[in-house]
Amino acid sequence: MHKTLILVDVQNVYYTCRQAYKHNFNYNAFWQQIQQRSHIEKAFAYAIARNDTKQREFQNILRAIGFDVKLKPFIQRSDGSAKGDWDVGITVDALEHASEVDEVVLVSGDGDFDILVNALKRKRKTVTVYGVPSLTAESLQKAASNYVAIDAALLL
Repeated sequence: MHKTLILVDVQNVYYTCRQAYKHNFNYNAFWQQIQQRSHIEKAFAYAIARNDTKQREFQNILRAIGFDVKLKPFIQRSDGSAKGDWDVGITVDALEHASEVDEVVLVSGDGDFDILVNALKRKRKTVTVYGVPSLTAESLQKAASNYVAIDAALLL
């Protein structure tokens, strides 16, 4: 059985699933889908820490499934805008752990990751991207070795 690294852009998958389907992503179903075909070597879920009870409960559910949850503080700027993305952290972890696995599974529709996907493929890694079809960058879908559409089977 081949080894897999999972990288989940929690904010991206949350907002794209809510926008497209008005439902949440089913992390348990996703985990089982991956586990049926490979050994999950490492799994990271990248989220923003807002320190509310509901969010902490969600993060504990992710940990119980098997994810290592990485948190970054939510930053509210003085102009009212907010910051809190994990693109660099996801990229660093992907490149750091790629040598340990055969496949990298990225759950995100963010087109910025097409550069990362191409870099991983140059390292002879299979890169499977999960994303909401209407909200996943075409460049990311094309760059992926495999693209899996998030659909009803992966929603709550």
